[in-house]
Amino acid sequence: MLSSRQARPSRPARPRFRSRARAAAVAVLTALLGALLPVTAAHAEGRTVQGGRLDWGIKSSFQSYVTGPIAQGASTLQGGAATVGGGQFRFHSAKGTYDPQSGTFRAGFSGGVRFTGHKKGGSYELDLTISRPTVRVSGGSGTLYADMLSKEKGAGKVTSAAQVPIAVLGVGGINMKGGTGPIALNNLPAKLTSQGAKAFAGYYPAGTALDPVSLSTDLVAKSGTGKATGEAAGKAPKKPATGKDAKSNGKQKAGRIEDGAVDWGVRRTFREYVTGSIAQGAWKLSGGAEDGGALFRFPRGKGTYDAKERHLAADFAGAVRFTGEHGLDLTLSKVAVEVKDGKGTLYADVDGADGGGGGTGVMKKAPLVTFAASQKQLRPKHGLVSLTEAPSKLTATGAKAFDGMYKAGADMDPLSLAVALDADATLPALPDLGSSASPAPQPKRTAAPGAEDTTDTSASAADSSSNAVPIGVGAGVAVLLAAAVAFGVVRKKRARDGTDTPRS
Repeated sequence: MLSSRQARPSRPARPRFRSRARAAAVAVLTALLGALLPVTAAHAEGRTVQGGRLDWGIKSSFQSYVTGPIAQGASTLQGGAATVGGGQFRFHSAKGTYDPQSGTFRAGFSGGVRFTGHKKGGSYELDLTISRPTVRVSGGSGTLYADMLSKEKGAGKVTSAAQVPIAVLGVGGINMKGGTGPIALNNLPAKLTSQGAKAFAGYYPAGTALDPVSLSTDLVAKSGTGKATGEAAGKAPKKPATGKDAKSNGKQKAGRIEDGAVDWGVRRTFREYVTGSIAQGAWKLSGGAEDGGALFRFPRGKGTYDAKERHLAADFAGAVRFTGEHGLDLTLSKVAVEVKDGKGTLYADVDGADGGGGGTGVMKKAPLVTFAASQKQLRPKHGLVSLTEAPSKLTATGAKAFDGMYKAGADMDPLSLAVALDADATLPALPDLGSSASPAPQPKRTAAPGAEDTTDTSASAADSSSNAVPIGVGAGVAVLLAAAVAFGVVRKKRARDGTDTPRS
């Protein structure tokens, strides 16, 4: 039997084995790194922000004050802004820029909200409008800007300012580099700035915590590659036919509707009820219907239009289903619109039950709302007949469809209608909410050094994150690290076993 001392002569072969193992590991690491380098380079190109939404409640206590017994006011949506749940406003159609190398991000959104209260005569002592919010992130800091129109508290002086830096956003611990899109940032803490406090009409001092900000945006490569956000109808922009072509098309296809869309949000308070704390529900679109935030678009209109009589009849695609607690299950489908003698009616098939659980059964082509449509409004222009935000009122049949939730004659959301008489006519664009991007779970955020830790430790706040790391690079780096760690572990094990020696 050989002793351990007698067995040692076999060790000279091991350095060659170690060299071969080391060389193999280096080769693997080099190959992996080489495979990743083109990906990193490809992702380094600057990108354009195109499409997305920003959700922000401004300040929940301010909303309660405005609508409460003291101010007895209200909030009014502007420019296509919508509401989400019971307390957030949704701004739409993001546009901006993003640099994957530095992580610099800028996204401006459309829409606004006006708060009014303390009515005296024909005016309001409280009158504040916040619109066109913009988020900028750079160098580990974030800022929320917005256009502000406000009446100073007490003095009544009205001031207007564009892109005021309203709030500082807590983006510490978020890696904004290397993104390919979409980018999603959830529940960013917001604190009122000194400029924001002044523009906020003096209701709150600088440093006051505002509601958190959430946003998601799509990205498009500047070179033209990558995901592009098209028109709301999913078609390339078209120019109206001109000259002989327009006259020829008009005569050849007179009376026939080539395409069309009807935009209707049902009723703002109904949507808020569905997604609010009582019903805790949601809506689901199908059959081509689209979500514009404050409205639903029912597309692919087909039908007829009599230019002389201004008589229009069209059917549209798509359906929306509202579901929630307390028996809420209501579906509207097969939407149709008819306009005759200056009066319009929107019809739909109705199926389901309301929040009280009473149920409506099935109603075929039920006349839900009526609206005014003058002959002047229905005059074709560039091959398009359009009606924008016409006030609508609930019919008696519509009241039954909602199982008595609203009375006949109640104001419903305004209705917009557009039908193309020419195949080249372009329908109005729908507010662009971007992809349904949701951030992946991330580790708990870390506060900036020396900063006061006021971060909400709830699950929703801890989920603040950015989809800024492309999966190809992330997975590849993980493989590299795993390989490096494994190689190191083998070396350490050999050192412990006495089968590896330090390099001379």
